[in-house]
Amino acid sequence: MSGHNAPILYLPHGGGPLPLLGDPRHRAMRDFLEAIPTRLGQPEAIIVISAHWEAEIVTVTTGAQPELIYDYYGFPEESYQIGYPAPGQPELAADILRCLANAGIPARGDDQRGFDHGLFVPLKMMYPQARVPCVQLSLLHHLDARAHLAIGEALAPLRGRNLLVVGSGLSFHNMKLLMGGDNSHDPDIDAFHDWLRDSLTDPAIDRGTQALRLENWAQAPGARLCHPREEHLLPLHVCWGMAAGSSHAELVFDGPVMGRRAMGLLW
Repeated sequence: MSGHNAPILYLPHGGGPLPLLGDPRHRAMRDFLEAIPTRLGQPEAIIVISAHWEAEIVTVTTGAQPELIYDYYGFPEESYQIGYPAPGQPELAADILRCLANAGIPARGDDQRGFDHGLFVPLKMMYPQARVPCVQLSLLHHLDARAHLAIGEALAPLRGRNLLVVGSGLSFHNMKLLMGGDNSHDPDIDAFHDWLRDSLTDPAIDRGTQALRLENWAQAPGARLCHPREEHLLPLHVCWGMAAGSSHAELVFDGPVMGRRAMGLLW
């Protein structure tokens, strides 16, 4: 990784708190998340775009010590005792809001909102000491692909800092299939997985073509089977926009999460 560009990582965060509860279907993902910080270094702060926060306009956590939001249901009691006391960083949040305003993108700060499990589940595996300040960024509730590419592009000037940017989602997110164990659709799932991987990592595909593919992702083979609703894919779009100085991503994870293929991408 270049010493001048903050690393940008799109990662799978798995099913609710299960990765932190020793669930064997998350073993490969957990191994990946525990190991990847050796590549990323020690950032001064982390920006997380989580699949689990949607808002009418782009919203940024501005609190100095956000609490945790246990936004999952029906799990063991210990799931609601998980701690991750990472501080916020209001100054970085203000810079994010400034970048969005400069790009003409409506945005606001929220000093009451806590960190959801799209942040604290993966970061508890990556940076368990919870000492790195974090700022969380929402998706837009209309889930428009082009708008999320533009959000990332607006934030690209921040990449020159000693930050880590995390897009926290899942490259396959059909909950019915994840929970049901039905393997009959695997060829279609593989087709989307391969299309997404190749779109962003193949040196023969230029950035302009990447943008068109991401904007029109729903036309890809198997797209709507893999993402009946795209909130777990769109953190990737924000990551891509922020990676404006990098032509192609590196595939850093390609393994099973809850029995389905998932990927991690690094710029």
